[in-house]
Amino acid sequence: MPKTITYKSNKFYFDECLSFLEKTGKKIYGPKFKVIEEDHPIIFKLFTYFFRDQENANLLDIDLAKGILLMGPIGCGKTSLMNIMRFIRSQHDQHLIISTRKISYDFIQNGYQVIEKYSDRSFKFKTDEWIPKHYCFDDLGVENSLKYFGNDCNVMTEILLSRYDYFISHKMLTHITTNLDSDEIEKLYGSRVRSRLREMMNLISFDRGCYDKRR
Repeated sequence: MPKTITYKSNKFYFDECLSFLEKTGKKIYGPKFKVIEEDHPIIFKLFTYFFRDQENANLLDIDLAKGILLMGPIGCGKTSLMNIMRFIRSQHDQHLIISTRKISYDFIQNGYQVIEKYSDRSFKFKTDEWIPKHYCFDDLGVENSLKYFGNDCNVMTEILLSRYDYFISHKMLTHITTNLDSDEIEKLYGSRVRSRLREMMNLISFDRGCYDKRR
């Protein structure tokens, strides 16, 4: 985090939010859950985003109209943070967290309709209004290219490309957690996906030397 940035906001009190984060984490994940000081810069960026703090977002180069791409090594706390952040948004704006591994298993069972399921929008019948579905795809990269009746398909590639189209047309937000770095994402999903992720998401990254907090 730039030295000119302090943990102050007109939208939230950082110390109180840290307390909420730890209490909620212990309730969901057990008494061993703990917020460590080294993660404060990452957490402050996430609070800035989810509390829609435009002033700090400008200072931190965060675009509130985009999603979050949260990178970091195994066990650094990416999934738990994105899960807890759901509780500071209204129910309408909350993102659903879904494992990419589960999506892959769904694809094996149900085929190409799974791609449409995670790419599509909700339709509000009475007002003819399209409501974007906000997802957080957890652990991008753990799923493999799978075959459905002998046809190879990189499921997440197709879903992300489709969601990019809806991001452009309907401001549909997508969040991702991953252990991969940018080069590894390009190797697995191609340059088109890497380019579109750059356009539709804010990159927030843990230090690669961050230790596994599950130990």
